[in-house]
Amino acid sequence: MHAIRGWFRDTTGGLPRTFWYLWTGTLINRLGSFVLVFLAIYLTQERGFSATQAGIVLGLWGAGGAVGTTVGGTLTDRWGRRPTLLLAHLGGAVMMLALGFAHELWAVGLGALLLGLFAEAARPAFGAMMIDVVPERDRLRAFSLNYWAVNLGFACAAVLAGFAAQAGYLLLFAVNASTTLVTAVIIFVKVKETRTITVSTRVGAARVGALRTILNDRVYLGFVALNLLGALVFLQHISMLPIAMADSGLSPATFGSVIALNGVLIVIGQLFVPRLIRGRSRSHVLALAAVVMGVGFGLTAFADVAWFYGLTVLIWTLGEMLNSPSNATLIAELSPSELRGRYQGVFSLSWQLAGAAAPILGGLVREQAGNATLWLGCAAIGLVMAVGHLLSGPARERRALALRTAGTPPVVTPQSTAPQPAAPKAAEPVAPVAPVAPVAPKAAEPAATTGG
Repeated sequence: MHAIRGWFRDTTGGLPRTFWYLWTGTLINRLGSFVLVFLAIYLTQERGFSATQAGIVLGLWGAGGAVGTTVGGTLTDRWGRRPTLLLAHLGGAVMMLALGFAHELWAVGLGALLLGLFAEAARPAFGAMMIDVVPERDRLRAFSLNYWAVNLGFACAAVLAGFAAQAGYLLLFAVNASTTLVTAVIIFVKVKETRTITVSTRVGAARVGALRTILNDRVYLGFVALNLLGALVFLQHISMLPIAMADSGLSPATFGSVIALNGVLIVIGQLFVPRLIRGRSRSHVLALAAVVMGVGFGLTAFADVAWFYGLTVLIWTLGEMLNSPSNATLIAELSPSELRGRYQGVFSLSWQLAGAAAPILGGLVREQAGNATLWLGCAAIGLVMAVGHLLSGPARERRALALRTAGTPPVVTPQSTAPQPAAPKAAEPVAPVAPVAPVAPKAAEPAATTGG
């Protein structure tokens, strides 16, 4: 018992109070995040849309999210983290209810577009605020604990939503909107602004040009591109997996139970993953994660019963668990402080682009080439990602080292085309681990607290 108390204290102790308010908001919101999990089933079974039409609606959600993360990143740096979070949550709650009452395809599509915009505008602000309040030595623990909360809420929501849907799908939208409002209240009452106004904040971005700075950061954009490929695969569990299970004669409640295995496994095991990867190269861990995730989704091509679908979920969840700690700390290390919101926004943009493209591409591939082709294609993408991480990993680590030592990003300004100064050549550093004992879990996708 003493050892358990010590592990718990080392895992959760010493984190700022603001972090725990954000963590609580995340947990509450995710406990009610019913809609996105069941949206594909709702659109095809309740509204009678085809798989392609459902994919278009989900794609509009992603398109709105792409705009939302871009606007949210800019507002986060210019307006502030707290007001951006409040606006995103309030707007998300309103649009959640509007989507629930929409019937015609155009109205459902418009509601999904606007909901995606508000929901995903929270991600850059949330990620920037987490980095603001948590010291670098504790970020792996903090992001892992937040990832754990996301999946605890997701696991509970996936099971509960399957039964709540039997009482009427409108209930799913109402509960999701309510938990989003509760999260907004927590932020309004307990969370203060964390943005620090400095000379570089006021004039640095204008002088250099924030967007051009990011576009010139090829190392970071390469990392974002690999995440985009992974997101195209990962988001099939929301769009095409429920449709595939329905075609196998399985009920929405069965899908909820199967997909809940993702959250359950993460809740049970994610807090121990940092120990497993300690002392190992981040690029090697990310490559392994890509392979495992690809294998898990690839095996879905052969699934036709609930237990087999459950097995595939468990396999790709292991890949997700390996991916998240290294991914989260790397995002933080590659984001210069004065452009933190925009860098977070660009990374979130990869998820939103995938959110727009994944259901549409998945639906088209499934209808034109068949179910097996879709899932085997996911496996092939996983292998491509693994090679990409192995090739680009050393450059990412050198950039992270340069930012840590210099304190400012080595970028090419619009006025200069001189090459970026090279960091001292060294062996690729391993993933930084907080020195305070067993660490913790999730943030592969930076965890905003809004929407689904």
